[in-house]
Amino acid sequence: MKNKKVLGIAMVITACTFWGISGLFAKGIFNTSSSVTSLWLTQSRMTAAGIILVLFSQLHGDHPFQIFKHPHDAWVIFSYGIFGLLPVQFCYFMVVQYGNASIATILQFVGPFFIIAYQALFRHIPPRRIEVICALIAFLGVLTIATHGYFNQLAVTPMILFWGLLSAVGVATNTLIPQNMLRTNRVPSLVITGWGLLFSGIVLLAIHPAQPHIPNMPVIWICWLGVLIIGTLIPFQLANNALKYIDATTFSLMDAFEPLSATIGSVLIFNLHMTGADVIGSILVIVAVLALNIRIPLWHGNK
Repeated sequence: MKNKKVLGIAMVITACTFWGISGLFAKGIFNTSSSVTSLWLTQSRMTAAGIILVLFSQLHGDHPFQIFKHPHDAWVIFSYGIFGLLPVQFCYFMVVQYGNASIATILQFVGPFFIIAYQALFRHIPPRRIEVICALIAFLGVLTIATHGYFNQLAVTPMILFWGLLSAVGVATNTLIPQNMLRTNRVPSLVITGWGLLFSGIVLLAIHPAQPHIPNMPVIWICWLGVLIIGTLIPFQLANNALKYIDATTFSLMDAFEPLSATIGSVLIFNLHMTGADVIGSILVIVAVLALNIRIPLWHGNK
């Protein structure tokens, strides 16, 4: 059991690191052409990745179209795509569009608090002391990284707050909705991920079918493939498999590795200058993630 938990944690860390790296590819696309929008990037990555994963699951013998014979399973996966994958991706980019990536990261990281609240209210699972402490420490770390330590410079407008909180809710629903289905192995994780991505991509295309003109430049399509493979195909599959071995709160707290990897990548690739506050914030995030999985006698009563 312990080895499986370690495996699950490693999967989530890798997935979140890849998501952070994919942001660097997206940054490269946006820097290359202003005609590329976050909506188009979200639509295209989800639709393409969904098609690829569904076809791969068919070749793998997982029979992905069997879900339509079981309406409940199909509805759960559809809900996962629409209420989980879509807000956690699209709403995040909306905050970036109307505000900036720092505010988007801070608001999205409120997600674990929604999970803890949901479990307390609907599953009657009181939050463990370690969960509360680690959530606060990790949130403080991400806040420090995102603001460079100048906390009084944040300006959250109602529009930013609206999309940011939807993004945070998406973090929670993205984790909670498919959890039971994954743990019971009723439907292969590859099928869940593939259909979830495809459903969300199709819904976005239906809502906004008009497509921008994308310049035929090699750097754009290379970066797009990076977003598709490193930012979508690999990490979503790793994340779904990880839910078989770890709980929802641990999963969401590992999301701290996403802004951490994005910050390190930005320093190395885009010459971002890291201040002392950035270093302190990074340490806080790492300590919070590690402390969550260290059992100390003081916390045994809350386990």
